[in-house]
Amino acid sequence: MTSDEDLMLQFQNGSREAFEELFARYRLPLYRFFRRRIPNDARADDLMQETFLAVIRAKVRYEPRALVRTYLYGIALKQLGADRRWQSRRPDIQLSDQESNSPEADTPIWIKQALTKLEEMDREILMLREFEELSYAEIAKLLHLPLNTVRSRLFRARLALKTILAGDLCQ
Repeated sequence: MTSDEDLMLQFQNGSREAFEELFARYRLPLYRFFRRRIPNDARADDLMQETFLAVIRAKVRYEPRALVRTYLYGIALKQLGADRRWQSRRPDIQLSDQESNSPEADTPIWIKQALTKLEEMDREILMLREFEELSYAEIAKLLHLPLNTVRSRLFRARLALKTILAGDLCQ
């Protein structure tokens, strides 16, 4: 099996098949990444597609300094940030909160609610580790944080989540 990095270099050199393989490998993981953060199926799908469009547009500037997975999630985080800024400037436009048969319907609502109580950075680190299954090093590179900061914030986030869930279960 060809590595993601080799596929990205092949795509950079004009291989459409290499891009199609990368798309096939990361379409669903990136969709899930957005769906966990946005309660709207259609918007999550749009952002996933916009992420791949950004990859296409930036293919000449790609340099293999990190794993392709980290590169894609970095673009996805930027897309998410841009979307949130756009939403905050347009409060008159509300995307419907669809709780459809998306892959994220498997996550219990009480866990989703507990995650919202975490600090934003801690929540993001926890989600990148537990849901996206990124390594500590990948998270550190992606969020531009020291590795030990990622470790300590992840520990703190897990502890806080445990406390929140324990408190919710006792009520």
